Amino acid sequence: MRHQYRFLLSIIFFALVVIAFSSCGVYSFTGASIPAEAKTVSVQYFPNRAMLIEPTLSSIFTNILRDQFTGQTNLEMVDRNGDLAIEGEITDYKITPVAIQSDQTAAQNRLTIVINARFTNKYEPDKDFETKFTQFYDYASTDDLNSIKEQLIDELCTNLAQDVFDKAVINW
Repeated sequence: MRHQYRFLLSIIFFALVVIAFSSCGVYSFTGASIPAEAKTVSVQYFPNRAMLIEPTLSSIFTNILRDQFTGQTNLEMVDRNGDLAIEGEITDYKITPVAIQSDQTAAQNRLTIVINARFTNKYEPDKDFETKFTQFYDYASTDDLNSIKEQLIDELCTNLAQDVFDKAVINW
């Protein structure tokens, strides 16, 4: 009998917690705080406007950012005019030498990706922003960039998408 009483109390407690979180707008366990009225999100294609063009960069970044929003929120992805809307462009993609040695050669190179993102929140316009986000990765100059480029781009784009997601819907 006592075991049944504890079980019943734990169910009631769990139900109260669920009700508390659901009554304050949309909340996810990723920390996203989204207005209750918001049902859709649109993420436009991010064209590559950098001086150095990496052909797959735009589609990789755009898809990772879309996946971030659909995977971590309950919002429906729409083509245009979402309740939450994100657009922007890739403004820089470059490889630069770092850690110059005494013989004037680079011990490491740095792959840098910069994006400019614009976020619009139909229900909370005070949270709108336009911000540049930068991510980079240093790798040994002896590494063949072509053999590691896909992995580096994927990692940098994932980090950039997380940065945009956090600024748009994480309200710490």
